[in-house]
Amino acid sequence: MMKAGISRDLLLAVVTLIVLVAIPFVFTKPSLRDFLIYVMAYGLLAMSLNLLVGLTGLVSFGHAAFFVSGAYMFGLLMQTGRISIPLAMLITVLGTAMLALVIGAICVRLKEIYFSFITLAFQMFIHSIILTWVSLTGGDQGLRGGIPRPPFLGIDLGNSIALYIFCACVFVVCILVMRQVWQSPFGYTLRLIRDNPNRANYLGVDIIRMKLGVFVLAGAMASVAGILLSLFVSGAYPEFGFWTTSGEAIFMIMLGGSQLFVGPIIGAILLRLLEHFVSIYTEYHGLALGLVILAIVLGLRQGIADYIVEFIQRRKEARTPAPDSEQKTFSKERIA
Repeated sequence: MMKAGISRDLLLAVVTLIVLVAIPFVFTKPSLRDFLIYVMAYGLLAMSLNLLVGLTGLVSFGHAAFFVSGAYMFGLLMQTGRISIPLAMLITVLGTAMLALVIGAICVRLKEIYFSFITLAFQMFIHSIILTWVSLTGGDQGLRGGIPRPPFLGIDLGNSIALYIFCACVFVVCILVMRQVWQSPFGYTLRLIRDNPNRANYLGVDIIRMKLGVFVLAGAMASVAGILLSLFVSGAYPEFGFWTTSGEAIFMIMLGGSQLFVGPIIGAILLRLLEHFVSIYTEYHGLALGLVILAIVLGLRQGIADYIVEFIQRRKEARTPAPDSEQKTFSKERIA
C-alpha cells in the first residue's frame, strides 16, 4: 500500500515537472515565468509552514526567519566566488537546519500562543541583526553586489529559461519530500500530537523530539524557498525576514487550506493573483486585499481547497444511500 502511494506521488511529481517545464515554451511571455517563480518560492514557504500549522498544530509567527536566513546565507556564500551553486545550497540548507535546531529547542517546549510569539521574537531578532550588521548584510539596502550565478554541470542560470527550469526542479523535489513526510508514520504521529497530545504522551511518543524534528525540517524547506527567491532577484533584502512575510505565508494557508496537502500552494497562487489585480484597479490595495481575504476566510470558515474537498465529499455521501435505508427498503419489498 505504501509502495503504491509512493509510486503515485512520483508519477504526479513527474507530470507536474513536465507541465511546469513546458510552460515557458508554450507561453513565451517572461512575466508568466516571473510570476511562477514567485509562486514557487512563496508556495514553498507556505508549504513548509503548513508542516507546523496544519500537520502539527504549531502556529509559528516567525517562520520567515529561516526564509531570510536561507537567502542571505546563500547570497554571502556565492559572493565569495569559490563555491558552486549546488554546494552553496547544501551548506545553506544544513546551516539553516542548525539554526532551526537551536531556535526550535527553545520554542517547541512552549504551548500555543507562547510558541507563536517566541518564534516571532526570534524572527525580529534576526531581522534586527540584518539591519544593524551593515558591513556584512548591507543593512536596509540589502545584500550589495548581487548574487553571482556561475555555470555548473553545463547549466547557466544566467539564462532566464534555465533559471526557471532549475527553480521548477527544486520546487518539485521539495514538494515530493514534504509529501512523503505528510504520508509517513512520522506525519501520522504529528497528527496524533496535534489532535490528542495526552494520548500521544500516554502511548510513549516523545512529543518534544517530534515537534523539534518537524520544526527543523520546516526551517530547512523554508531556506530553500529563500534560496530560490534570492536567485531570482539576484539579491537578499531585510523585508524577506520581516513579520509581514510570515503573515503572508499564514494568509496563503488560510486562503488555500491547511488540511489538503496542496492547499498552501493554491493559497499562494490566489494571494499573488489578488495582489496583482487589486493593485491594478485601486491604490488602496492593502485595504481591498484585506477585505477580500476576510470575506473568503469568514465566509467559508476554512481554506478554499479544504472547502471544495469537503463539499465534494458531502455530495458523494448524499448520493450514496445509507446501508440501513437499503435494508429497510429490501424488507418492505419482501413484505409487499
